[in-house]
Amino acid sequence: MPRPRNRWNDSRSAIYTTNAIESVNMSLRKLTKNRGAFPSDEALVKVFYLALRNISKKWTMLIRDWKAALSRFTIQFEERLPQR
Repeated sequence: MPRPRNRWNDSRSAIYTTNAIESVNMSLRKLTKNRGAFPSDEALVKVFYLALRNISKKWTMLIRDWKAALSRFTIQFEERLPQR
């Protein structure tokens, strides 16, 4: 008997972000470790904002099966996604 197809397969294939998240966390940890102390919370937020801007420029890999995943997300999380 064949296994029924999991309805989340398309979305799961698009959500393989563990390595990307770990990479971002490592970059942010490296910034805070090298810097030491920050004069205020606002200074830390500014440094993180600029770091995330620079990190996101490196993300060029296309997401596999994105159209199918986006369709599933639109159905599942209709109120959270902006209307086109």
